[in-house]
Amino acid sequence: MSVISNNDDNLITVSKFGGTSVADHQAMLRCAHIIKNDPTNRVVVVSASSGVTNYLVRLSQANVSVDEQKQLIDNIKEIQFKILQELKDSKALETKILTLIDELTAYAQAQSLNHSARIADAILSFGEQMSSVIFAQVLQSIGVNGHAFDVRQIMKTNSLYGQAVVDIEQLADCAEKILKKKLTDQVIVTQGFIGQNEAGYTTTLGRGGSDYSAALIAEALNASSLAIWTDVVGIFTTDPRITDQARAIKEISFGEAAEMATFGAKILHPATLIPAMRKNIPVFVGSSKEPEKGGTRIQKTVESKPTYRSISLRKEQTLVTVKSPAMLHASGFLAKVFAVLAKHELSVDLITTSEISVAMTFDNPTGSTQALLNSTVVDELEQLCEVSVENGLSLVAVVGNSIHKTNGVGTSIFDALSGINVRMICQGASEHNLCFLVNEAQANETVEKLHNTLFA
Repeated sequence: MSVISNNDDNLITVSKFGGTSVADHQAMLRCAHIIKNDPTNRVVVVSASSGVTNYLVRLSQANVSVDEQKQLIDNIKEIQFKILQELKDSKALETKILTLIDELTAYAQAQSLNHSARIADAILSFGEQMSSVIFAQVLQSIGVNGHAFDVRQIMKTNSLYGQAVVDIEQLADCAEKILKKKLTDQVIVTQGFIGQNEAGYTTTLGRGGSDYSAALIAEALNASSLAIWTDVVGIFTTDPRITDQARAIKEISFGEAAEMATFGAKILHPATLIPAMRKNIPVFVGSSKEPEKGGTRIQKTVESKPTYRSISLRKEQTLVTVKSPAMLHASGFLAKVFAVLAKHELSVDLITTSEISVAMTFDNPTGSTQALLNSTVVDELEQLCEVSVENGLSLVAVVGNSIHKTNGVGTSIFDALSGINVRMICQGASEHNLCFLVNEAQANETVEKLHNTLFA
């Protein structure tokens, strides 16, 4: 088994692999060679194998019949055992996986009897638990001293099931006392997305939790770098599915990347960058399928700072406009509006104001915001003012550098959008972006036109 060289004792790379990167044995083997080829790779954070999480989500829901439970668990077992079949000397590993399957079955049965968020989180954690122990053995199969580690030993959270908040100080302390000493002669394989509360129950970190877990671990270990391995060759100037003119970006600043992630670039969740920024840890994004093609490096300072770096798109946006003559020359009106939103835990993305009206956007990826705004929140806001709610909108963000100081930006952008109805414009709050809303039916056309103009 290969171990870490003493020359690399001060260098720690935390590498995270997503679901498609650990989908099957061949995919895992590619990732294992990525780890082997760089001796600074000391910690590996894995997602569930592709497809497993969808089955687990269904298992975690209420009213799942006994027959459907069995089918879902059989599907999960099939995915994992296809990988095991490619591994030699896997009897002990098979026993581990079967034990986890038995535990999952028990949780699924309990969930069908008495549905709870706590049990749902326990169910959702099994994908990462299985992929981590399997990947550790794949590493061993190519001569790397890989060992699975239960992240719940260090990733301590509150009890907000489904969206748990990590205790960063406790994580740092546990990582120092428990995890760091293992890194001298082992490659540790652990789970993204999951943690443990004070009572010892499993929790999950919610959307983007796997990348965020990796970033938090990198921060806790004072890592030299964080690598996010996915199925695309880095970050692009826009979504390549929208235009074949999109091209990979070699380097990008934390500020630019944060704007891109916030406004729809799905390759990174915005929360991922926060721990890296706190400790100034460079982040690499690349393809586990084609590691030889390189990727995108995200860091504090970059050599090139173009006016236009990328175009991001976020669909399913809701626009709420509140209007009242009481706003004119009056103080406190906005405070009342935001008090209603805060009461219902709604977060405003963009905001523009006039003398007697305020327009606000809300990200609405699941439809829940729309339902809430159409009922309780609107009723309460209408006690203060007139309210209009518009759905079916998309947010387009032009991301770059010193956009607020560069002459001709508005002309370039809006000349490109002749024939596109722009519903709302927001600029000035950030040097890195100019944002606007368009009808969702014209969203892809908008992005393509802008990209053809700004990146020609």
